[in-house]
Amino acid sequence: MLPERKTIRLDHSRYQGRRIYFLTFCCEERRRVFADTAQAVLMILALKRVSEAEGFRVHAYCVMMDHVHVVAEGSREESDVVRFVKAFKQLTAFHYKAETGGRLWQKKYYDHILRAADSLNAVVWYVWLNPVRAGLCADARSYPHSGSMTMDWNGKPKSDVAWAPPWKSQDAKQEEERT
Repeated sequence: MLPERKTIRLDHSRYQGRRIYFLTFCCEERRRVFADTAQAVLMILALKRVSEAEGFRVHAYCVMMDHVHVVAEGSREESDVVRFVKAFKQLTAFHYKAETGGRLWQKKYYDHILRAADSLNAVVWYVWLNPVRAGLCADARSYPHSGSMTMDWNGKPKSDVAWAPPWKSQDAKQEEERT
């Protein structure tokens, strides 16, 4: 008998409405699926399609080689981030499986509901600076698979406030603050 998985989700009502969410989806076995530019572009197109259909504004996204970061805000009272994530993962996984025969995503995903104390500017820059921290580019604006669907982020000043998702260890947060 398999052990029962621990649920890490809050009450469903916390995932509805006009809230802002930081989301991270990891590829199955952390495979570097999005090293293939065509796959990365398909993820961005799917994100645009699903966010519009589900009533979400995507303030920031970054498709890394083995994971995707998204900062999304519900645009309606009935916006449901659980439904949004399910639709995004189903659509992309279906196409990936049809193309390759393999699984695209890990079963779970990370989420953080932004609080009043969280600076949206700091969170979106955390997302956009991901390829810089990974050594993929020197300037976040030159990375081809990140951006925003709500703003011109090329002219947006970088945040001077350090932010890291709460599931990162304290040591990792301190290291990111130094870089």
